[in-house]
Amino acid sequence: MPHYTLRDFDFALPPDRIAQYPTPERSASRLLDGRGPTPVDRIFRELPDLLDPRDLLVFNDTAVMRARLFGEKASGGKVELLIERVLPPLPGEPEHQVVAHMKVSKKPAPGAVLQMVGGFRATLLGRWPNAQGALFRFALSGPPHELMAAHGHVPLPPYITHADRPEDAERYQTVFARHPGAVAAPTAALHFDEGVLAALDARGIARTSVTLHVGAGTFQPVKHEDLSAHIMHQEWYQVPPQTQDAIAACRARGGRVVAVGTTTVRTLESWARSGQASGDTDIFITPGFRFQVIDALITNFHLPKSTLMMLVSALCGRDAIMALYQHAIDHHYRFFSYGDAMLLQRNDDAAI
Repeated sequence: MPHYTLRDFDFALPPDRIAQYPTPERSASRLLDGRGPTPVDRIFRELPDLLDPRDLLVFNDTAVMRARLFGEKASGGKVELLIERVLPPLPGEPEHQVVAHMKVSKKPAPGAVLQMVGGFRATLLGRWPNAQGALFRFALSGPPHELMAAHGHVPLPPYITHADRPEDAERYQTVFARHPGAVAAPTAALHFDEGVLAALDARGIARTSVTLHVGAGTFQPVKHEDLSAHIMHQEWYQVPPQTQDAIAACRARGGRVVAVGTTTVRTLESWARSGQASGDTDIFITPGFRFQVIDALITNFHLPKSTLMMLVSALCGRDAIMALYQHAIDHHYRFFSYGDAMLLQRNDDAAI
């Protein structure tokens, strides 16, 4: 197997290819069909006709929280919090605890009380030990999900340059979002609308869901040329019993498991590798990885040098992926969260 380093996953992307806004209709995005020897340019609403009735689509049903909150310290210094996780109640601990990124000129000491926009408070309890010091634990003065819904902002990715707008609350959320807990959308699923879902039903294509609460670490850059030195962020996932049954039924009828998004891939392969149907995962999928569950993938186009570039390269082969990305650049596809999509098929031979 070739020894890949970080630079092997780099590519030059013209800035105007980064989608700043979604298409007017979800399913009007473009779809690059990368399954064959020659890429085919399609429209996303064609997807149902590209699948077999025996196939199973697996979605991530996480919901994006309005996780960006603003406030100030007692000194008047501005503070921005990005809620990464809402913690369960613990006996003897303060109520309404969250784990958050904190953006501030000078970090306050534990015990500091922040006055947040909306009239509530956030008390700093200390660093969160599970994230190499990058996250902090706070106690809010009310239920976190209620406060975020009332006073929070949509946590748009760092490469989207405009502040969140009311329409982002709807478009940076899938139509089947069920379980609040993510700070980034499972973006491949943003292309699905009621028309596409109805067309899938008409063809008899089954679908099911997992949950992975996407964290801000999904945008964390890889800093080491040696990929083995990279420490992945942790995200919580769950594979429900009905989804496990649906996968078994798909296998029995000779169908393919089609993951909608890399978060679904990480969830299913974490379950397969660990045997645990729920928990935290820090799985890092790079070329040479042996997939146990998924056969095909619907995904958006990813950042250069990102862990997600490595994941899709593991699925299809690094050279094949780089060729597809060059085709997408040459044919003016739109990139990243609000951009277009690809349909990929697993190639175990090419992936090494």
